[in-house]
Amino acid sequence: MDLSVVIVNYRTFELTKNTINSILDYDYPFSLEILVVDNASGDDSLARLQDYFGSKVKFIASAENRGFAAGNNLALRQATGKYQLLLNSDTIVWENTLEDIYGYMEKNTDVGACGCRVLLENGELDKACKRSFPNVKNSFIRLFHIPTNSKDDNYNLTNLPDDEVYEIDCLTGAFMFMRKSALDEAGLLDETFFMYGEDIDLCYRIKKAGWKIIYYGRSKITHLKGASSKKQKSKLIYEFYRAMYIYYKKHNAHESFFLVNLIVYFGIALLCCLKLFLNIFKKKN
Repeated sequence: MDLSVVIVNYRTFELTKNTINSILDYDYPFSLEILVVDNASGDDSLARLQDYFGSKVKFIASAENRGFAAGNNLALRQATGKYQLLLNSDTIVWENTLEDIYGYMEKNTDVGACGCRVLLENGELDKACKRSFPNVKNSFIRLFHIPTNSKDDNYNLTNLPDDEVYEIDCLTGAFMFMRKSALDEAGLLDETFFMYGEDIDLCYRIKKAGWKIIYYGRSKITHLKGASSKKQKSKLIYEFYRAMYIYYKKHNAHESFFLVNLIVYFGIALLCCLKLFLNIFKKKN
């Protein structure tokens, strides 16, 4: 098998269906399998997807929802492709995107993972698709919203063009096209992360293993990110800041003094509490 596409479904029948159809709408010059993990949705979305796609898709039913990383890992352990694509269930893959990135990976054997230009529903760039790694400096600056014009703190790489091809630090888990041999070296997603942060952590480990991470801005997907509601579930807010804490402790804490780490941990906890409080007053769409 040439390419394994991994999608996690959680109560998103229509979105997941549209994502899969955006892949199946085209023919490819390589073999392809689609693996969908249902993360214990508890509704009828898995049954409806199975009925709709039949044998075109391999379905894996998780007995419990242990998070996005754990869900993806269930499929990655069964995937047989020499390339493996993590793809969000709320994305639309554009024509030629998979073919173009597959061709690029075939020609550039030192690339461990490749992403594409990710557009939001309004056509704007999803800034998470090309980023620098968080570090002590830019984490502190972003955490406390300190204004700066330093290029060293350009976490979202806004100084680089959106439609070109170049090496970066990390991609978004919404679309991460990986070489299996690189994934084998780096290891699967860290299941300590329930949601958020697992993509940055994986990219960090892929680069640490000596592979390149490439942003391929000539190809696109659409990401229907946060389209459903302005009001977030408290669980998502908590997991966002928890992921920030896990990543910082795992990769950055050893670089700094105890007092700096204490300030960062306190800042993460304070912002989490503040966001949870403010979220109470937000109205659903």
